[in-house]
Amino acid sequence: MGSADKARNKVQDLKGRAKETTGRATGNANLVTKGKTDRVEAAAKDAGEKIKDLGTRAKRVVQS
Repeated sequence: MGSADKARNKVQDLKGRAKETTGRATGNANLVTKGKTDRVEAAAKDAGEKIKDLGTRAKRVVQS
């Protein structure tokens, strides 16, 4: 996984957590939902990056 992609995903996750926390503190259910959505998107992107990494590693092993 590229370090830039990893950092972007982490930032998106942290923004989502902040939105959730703020939404809970203010009683704003819409903000809580947006925060959860951000976190799920970040997790999905991370999973995709990990799958790409596994494919790259497998390709290297096969070529060896």
